[in-house]
Amino acid sequence: MTQSTTWTRPHLLTLEELSREEIFVVLDTAQALKEVSTRSIKKVPALRGKVVVNLFFEDSTRTRTSFRLAAQRMSADVVDFSVSTSSVSKGETLVDTARSIVAMGVDAIIIRHRSSGAPEVLSRLVQCSVINAGDGSHEHPTQGLLDLFTMREACERRGKKISDLHVAIVGDIANSRVARSNLWALSKLGAKVTLVGPTTLCPSAFAEFGARVTHDLDSILGEVDVINMLRVQFERLTSAAFPSVREYSRYFGLNEERLKRCRKDVLVLHPGPMNRGLEITSAVADGEKSAILRQVSNGLAVRMAVLYLCIGAGSFQNNDS
Repeated sequence: MTQSTTWTRPHLLTLEELSREEIFVVLDTAQALKEVSTRSIKKVPALRGKVVVNLFFEDSTRTRTSFRLAAQRMSADVVDFSVSTSSVSKGETLVDTARSIVAMGVDAIIIRHRSSGAPEVLSRLVQCSVINAGDGSHEHPTQGLLDLFTMREACERRGKKISDLHVAIVGDIANSRVARSNLWALSKLGAKVTLVGPTTLCPSAFAEFGARVTHDLDSILGEVDVINMLRVQFERLTSAAFPSVREYSRYFGLNEERLKRCRKDVLVLHPGPMNRGLEITSAVADGEKSAILRQVSNGLAVRMAVLYLCIGAGSFQNNDS
């Protein structure tokens, strides 16, 4: 596989900074790599001899596992860094931890951190590629890209383009890094975006970024091509910001009744993990309109593409400086 000459970034920190062309480079590369997962031997030698570290300061199952498998399918060596048993628990700083890891000859660090901006800070201080796997309430770029990839697949089956889509992102917008990454990417590709949620979780200020904001899910069901249901992030919420579970489910949950009022070819997405019965019912999540499991499989191809492009664009000399 020949690396595209239009990708020059050694890091992936945010979708806000990517151009429309760069987004398509990732999506096209992911499309070419998706076939690897269908082989009897699910591996290519593209990153043989490279070392990738998963540096996760927040719990994750899907994202950590997806990045690990992505690196392994490119033949890279992978190290899962355990924060709870590391020197971080003794007071070592993020930067010192990362520099020590890089000094061992690492080519890429995949970082998830509770503080917004941590990946960007790290990228300026270490000599390896840095890939943001979610930072605070800022962004989750690979989730945004895999959502785009899934939407583009659906568009191709229907003879449409992403620019033809009207996408509703529903739920806890204020605390969602997924919502921000989706909003930046979809806007760059010309899609119409409507953000939906309670007033406390979906501030009208988001309209400044080019999205329509509404607090009435029922009013837009018949208009949208894609509904991306967000997880309610209880770990980031205060009781004052969140209505009761019953009230939230009543007004903002996607159930069978609401799905019947949507377009016949509506696509239902969810970044996971799901709070079944709260933001989405099991019948909808497991139904024919749902592409949730497809998102997971597409995420693997997208993360393979990101690793391939970023490590390939890096020209670092690993050292402890």
